[in-house]
Amino acid sequence: MGGFDSTDKAILNLIQWDFPLVVRPFEEIGKRLNISEDEAMKRIKAIKETGVIRQINAIFDTRRLNYKSALIAMSIRPDKLEYVANEINKHLGVSHNYERNHEYNLWFTIAVPPDGAIQHDLEKFAKLDGVIKYRLLPTLKLYKIGVRLDIMNDDPDNPQPTDKPKHVDKIPFSASERDKEFIRELQKDIEIVKEPFTELAKRLGISVEELFAKAKEYERIGVMRRFAAILRHRDAGFVANGMIVWKVPEEKIDEIGMKLAEFPQVSHCYRRPVYQDWPYNLFSMVHARTEEAAEKLAVEMSKHVSMTDYKILFSSREFKKERVKYFEENYQEVLQN
Repeated sequence: MGGFDSTDKAILNLIQWDFPLVVRPFEEIGKRLNISEDEAMKRIKAIKETGVIRQINAIFDTRRLNYKSALIAMSIRPDKLEYVANEINKHLGVSHNYERNHEYNLWFTIAVPPDGAIQHDLEKFAKLDGVIKYRLLPTLKLYKIGVRLDIMNDDPDNPQPTDKPKHVDKIPFSASERDKEFIRELQKDIEIVKEPFTELAKRLGISVEELFAKAKEYERIGVMRRFAAILRHRDAGFVANGMIVWKVPEEKIDEIGMKLAEFPQVSHCYRRPVYQDWPYNLFSMVHARTEEAAEKLAVEMSKHVSMTDYKILFSSREFKKERVKYFEENYQEVLQN
């Protein structure tokens, strides 16, 4: 990552996992890194201008908000791939969309509100010129979700499973109209000013302390995964986005899923359904600086779980990557236009 010094890298490591929910967060970041509030703000603004920081906001759990979501694998005629990808990108619930090196050459995630229907939208996509077939791959079980790119260190030669999944109190949750107002505000990118949460709290008609209490409650019950900076992986030097898919015996899938989730380089780990032409039931996403490093990581993971039937599908093109905006008031209206 040319142009970033060790302090910039320390800031990036801190804010993508532990952004302080306090009145003056940049002052707190400065204290932790022995720099002034002004310097912390200046550095974060400069990093943001390079495009490495996509946004700083609350990251919500799609399923805890009762949104329906799924990963979709599509097989598309190569000459129509770009056209199909661009048409699919118009859907507000499509957040990630990649070309990958496989017969299923387009992979995207889609989320729809509680009253939406994924199948209905997929049937419209399937009629696009060039689509051969698709596979619906919803999450059957989640073992891990949370991207953490270690900016300070190189890809490890000997990766170790050191992560421990975070406990959350999964009490039933149904978003009230007031919750939706909170979520709309918390998911917005904050400004790099001394008190970024003051204006947000004012718009909600509450104190900043009440805002933080609500955010912490959402985090405790798993509705909000964390408040953090989202980085653009490629701009941060992590150009190898590898989806490692595993064929695991049913009786071992939970055990293997939990073991793979312990690798810090694994950002997502899910169980998904299989099809006659798609036998892989466990997905683990890794991010590395090179494809060679990702392949080496896959070998180590394979040894750790004693599973050898796997493939790595690298993304060769990113067509879309942005967060879903939950409870947007004009969602249906935009979809129908």
